[in-house]
Amino acid sequence: MIDLIDLRRTLHRTPELALDLPRTREVVLDALAPLGLPVHTSATCSSLAVVVPGAGPGPTVLLRADMDGLPVVEESGEEFASVNGAMHACGHDLHMAGLVGAVHLLHERRAEFHGDVLAVFQPGEEGAGGAEVMIGEKTHLLTGQKPVASYGLHVLSFVESGTFLCREGAVMGAAMLFELELLGRGGHAARPHTALDPISTAALVVQAIQTFVAQNSAPGDPIVVTVGSIAAGTAANVIPSRALLKVSLRAASHETVRAAYEKIRGIATAIAGSYGLGLRAEVGPDLGPTVTGAEGAALVRSTVTTLFGAGRYDELVVPEMISEDFSLFLEETGGAFVLVGAAVGDVSQPLPTNHSPEARFDDSVVPDMSSLLAELAIARLHAATNGTAC
Repeated sequence: MIDLIDLRRTLHRTPELALDLPRTREVVLDALAPLGLPVHTSATCSSLAVVVPGAGPGPTVLLRADMDGLPVVEESGEEFASVNGAMHACGHDLHMAGLVGAVHLLHERRAEFHGDVLAVFQPGEEGAGGAEVMIGEKTHLLTGQKPVASYGLHVLSFVESGTFLCREGAVMGAAMLFELELLGRGGHAARPHTALDPISTAALVVQAIQTFVAQNSAPGDPIVVTVGSIAAGTAANVIPSRALLKVSLRAASHETVRAAYEKIRGIATAIAGSYGLGLRAEVGPDLGPTVTGAEGAALVRSTVTTLFGAGRYDELVVPEMISEDFSLFLEETGGAFVLVGAAVGDVSQPLPTNHSPEARFDDSVVPDMSSLLAELAIARLHAATNGTAC
């Protein structure tokens, strides 16, 4: 069996961004090459799909791992830390290693199932639309049929290592990324009365957004809004003409996200207008919640319990407000998304979260991730072949 921990650390050292991940894809291809399986690579992005055929004809199940890193300078202190200015701060390196391991296990166990397992390695999860690209390329046609279900995993740096979490319904929230640009008039810092200062107005917009959240976020339907970037100005003595806010908006449902965006845009427009400024609003990625159906949740619960014991499974009480474009695969096929605890340290104390430059992940969970993915695929194929519920 391939050394999955070494593979994860190799991937961690050289993260790449968005849809163009040539080095990452090469490492994954090398890890799969000894199996001699049918492989498809895209000419438009660095996606990769591998088919594991079973003992005979049957349905298809899709397994997916995301591949891209983040534009974060790593400060984790790991001896295998990235030094190229990017970072696998969300654990996608563990996801890839876990899926590679699952492909190896399925290849060894191919006599146990009928049908095909389609393993897809997806670039561009962090806002670059990778899932939409892969679905648009009809990757599933490699097996000649649409998958009956899709399964994926996501590690969390702040949950006890080795714990698997799932629930029926939204596992991860809906999210929208958008920009608000305040359009003012530049001038000299000594003569602010002749200018229209977008920076001070942008500060009022940021405050108003958080006031909106405090007044509209209900316990059963939370709203999370973060202004992650403010860009304006070039010098202390120059009033710029523009200020750009980059905002993420998250909630448990697409409807709540879109309604909240419209209200926030209206508030920002009103504030800008009251100070004589204009406002440009532009919506970027707009993802629905990552929803696991009743059958998918039941299959995850029973499979985790059988493989690892009941103590390794926790029912997720409310959706995690991190978003995922795996939601698009689930909208197409149904299936399940599973969260995996991979904390390094005491979870009763604050730990660096996913996307932090200090985030660390316990990669001892990777072999168990591989086992779970393989078992979910085999169990779902058995259920589809036998015509039983899973």
